Amino acid sequence: MVSTPSSADGQRLAERDYVQGGEAQTAVKILVVGHFAVGKTTFIGSISEIEPLSTEETMTRAAESVDDLKGVKGKTTTTVAMDFGRLTISDRVVLYLFGTPGQLRFVQLWEDMARGALGALILVDPERLADSFAVIDLIEQYGLDYAIAVNHFDGNPQRAEAALREALDLLDDTPVVTCDARDEKSSAAALTTLVRFLLDRAS
Repeated sequence: MVSTPSSADGQRLAERDYVQGGEAQTAVKILVVGHFAVGKTTFIGSISEIEPLSTEETMTRAAESVDDLKGVKGKTTTTVAMDFGRLTISDRVVLYLFGTPGQLRFVQLWEDMARGALGALILVDPERLADSFAVIDLIEQYGLDYAIAVNHFDGNPQRAEAALREALDLLDDTPVVTCDARDEKSSAAALTTLVRFLLDRAS
């Protein structure tokens, strides 16, 4: 007969999962948000140190009437619940990344995932800036600090930061970085910018 661990043993096991080098880790919840087809799933997949959880489903003809595919090439799947990944950035801090679905009809999921989040990284397509307005409004309604990561797609010209700030009506201290969601180092740099901003705001 196999004995069942006591509640105290279970607590010790749970705690040990968050210990490296004798130091307890701090878990930080970060949202990765953005409009439909901006690259959230790709971003989390490029940087997660674990196999990312993805709820991608094949798009159907029925979705064509509600999901605007203008300016989107080769999009055959879409996130219907969330993406999840993890990134350890030091012996003391581990980031848990929650990617939201891009369609506003899933806004209830956004609200649920925003609870307990320290901040948000908002992915933006420079060719579809207007699609980001509603996303930024939601994150501000949730009271989350955020940084903007402009996902630069192949063949598209880079936009000047001043023009992006004006178009998105950003505060002067809101970080704006350019990234390639497919590239691990580029994605890591964008997240590092957000974390530094959040730490500065908390100090």
